[in-house]
Amino acid sequence: MTVLPMERPATSWRRALLRPETMTFLLLVAAAVVGTQLSPFFADLGFVLESATYSIEFGIVALVLTMIVVSGEIDLSVAAMMALSTCLFALAAKAGLPMPAAMSLGVLAGAAMGGFNALLVTWLRLPSIIVTIGTMTLYRGIAQIFAGDRSIGGFPAWFVGIDFVEVGIVPVPVIVFIVLALALGLLLGRTVLGRQIYQIGTSETAARHAGIRVDRIKSMLFVASGVISALAGQMMASRLGSVRYDLAAGGELQMVLIVMLGGTSIFGGRGTIAGTFLALWLLVIIQTGMTVANIAIEAQLTVLGLLLILSIIASNAITAVRRR
Repeated sequence: MTVLPMERPATSWRRALLRPETMTFLLLVAAAVVGTQLSPFFADLGFVLESATYSIEFGIVALVLTMIVVSGEIDLSVAAMMALSTCLFALAAKAGLPMPAAMSLGVLAGAAMGGFNALLVTWLRLPSIIVTIGTMTLYRGIAQIFAGDRSIGGFPAWFVGIDFVEVGIVPVPVIVFIVLALALGLLLGRTVLGRQIYQIGTSETAARHAGIRVDRIKSMLFVASGVISALAGQMMASRLGSVRYDLAAGGELQMVLIVMLGGTSIFGGRGTIAGTFLALWLLVIIQTGMTVANIAIEAQLTVLGLLLILSIIASNAITAVRRR
């Protein structure tokens, strides 16, 4: 009887350290330590959870965006879909449509926009980065046509202020983010569909030869992106109490940053929902820390841009080391 040698502890530790989410976790711990030096409020869990409500909508969309990037595609129109779907919802509500119907209209609009992206990518075989740059401008422009330069408000009292509704000390948007992260984490990491998404991102040609319905899965992911963008937009409308055409303007940077900070490869085939989950909290602490330190918004954008570049470099470096 042949006894296989046990894996050396050093090898196990090396593999654990090379996992993308491990690096994100270490950065999160370091950021938390630095944050507590900037302000004692960072040691207060309630303060951190409250601070998260300003970015949680982007984190919710980033969870679905992670699956799109793992499949080898990207969607840069997510913030524009948030704006247009929410403007349509707000205009319908202002016109007298019952709130549940108006909210459903916004979600359907998001699904339609995601479906249009999917059609261009899967049917016309256009690169998703080009398609979604184009639809990002298109959807934002349509939102401005419908809403103009004015704010649309006047929502019912029960709709406004979702970030102030708490279960214990945890705001409802944070609970939504955690539940969605758990559900999508199980879907991507523990199901046949999840393995197929990884296979598509690793080699689309091999996936097609294996009988995987690549176009159907990609279409489903783009539609899901539109739906979750619409829901996140309505959450943002509840938090702000009004809607403008420039809702979530520039949010594409933050959402892509969250995905990349979580260790998802921009080339597809690698990434986890856990990494994106941790990256959201890392971004919350970094942004809140810069605000506490009175760093100007222009400088904050510079820092976020540098973080995006560094996260892509680090992801590629980790991939190269793992291959060796």
